[in-house]
Amino acid sequence: MPLPLRSTAFSYDNALAATALAACGDLPRARQIGEAFLAALDGDRSFTDGRVRNAYRAGAVRDRPVLLPGWWDARAKRWSEDRYQVGTATGNVAWVGLALMNLHAATGDPRFRDGASRIAAWIRAHATRDPGPGFAGGLDGYDPDQTPMTWKSTEHNLDIAALGARLSTSEDRAMAASARIFVEGAFDAQTGCFRMGTVPAGQMRGVEAVALDTQLWPLIGIADPPQVWRRALACARTRLGVPGGFDFNDDRDGLWVEGTAQAALVDRWAKDNATAGPLLKTLAGQRAPSGWLYATREARLTTGLRIGPTSTEDDFFYFRRPHLGATAWAALAALGVNPFTGEHIR
Repeated sequence: MPLPLRSTAFSYDNALAATALAACGDLPRARQIGEAFLAALDGDRSFTDGRVRNAYRAGAVRDRPVLLPGWWDARAKRWSEDRYQVGTATGNVAWVGLALMNLHAATGDPRFRDGASRIAAWIRAHATRDPGPGFAGGLDGYDPDQTPMTWKSTEHNLDIAALGARLSTSEDRAMAASARIFVEGAFDAQTGCFRMGTVPAGQMRGVEAVALDTQLWPLIGIADPPQVWRRALACARTRLGVPGGFDFNDDRDGLWVEGTAQAALVDRWAKDNATAGPLLKTLAGQRAPSGWLYATREARLTTGLRIGPTSTEDDFFYFRRPHLGATAWAALAALGVNPFTGEHIR
């Protein structure tokens, strides 16, 4: 395991795990994760604005400020950190908010809803970028001078729309509406595919490259999605399908376990159990000895993405290692629980 990952707990993965544990009825462990996120909102080492970092130090949260991940670089003789891990991506922030809302629904504890409201307020304060609707990517880099990311992601805005729709203030509703307009604008009627978002300068990307989650999540994350959006399922199958499941992107160099679980859940939503069943069987075959699911079937999976603005080439990969996010999505798919709403798919 690379040093930057050995002690790292990613916020997105843990948000999904909290929702999956709650769906399984394991509220004590789900609450543990939620309590850790509440502690992080009030216990950041550098900022008091209620942000959530992309990752934290794995393990029980005992210290204040809440510890961020890092490692000792023996060659340089210094403590090192990963700029993405200590940054804040709006999609990850929104997923933590959704997990807190799911915990609020499961426990009735108002602190979880209050935490989600603080997260929504942070998004509005730090990811609003003109022109046009939607919210930008977040903040990248090291404390204290982090760099705003000016591009807008379809997936991030879908997450934000889902979070805003579950909160109650006029600001939350306006946030959800703005994010939804962005998602609507990302749908390409000619191909039936969702674009990934904009470039940093603001122009919407084309459909020459597409990602799986961007095709799937609008169908279960947006209330009453337009019927035409179902064409994105065909886009996913045609451009991203591989034997047994789906790839992350359209180079089709392997099976992305997390995305295959997402597809199984969306197929259940679409009442296509004949397609969902084989996908669930694929997932069952990807269990590691620990019980967790592997991130990939192949040794390495490309995504066609770059981790951060300083990357000079595509460097975001998945590897065949046990993966919390994949495991949580598989549990949600098997249970038929929509993490955007916390509800069972009927």
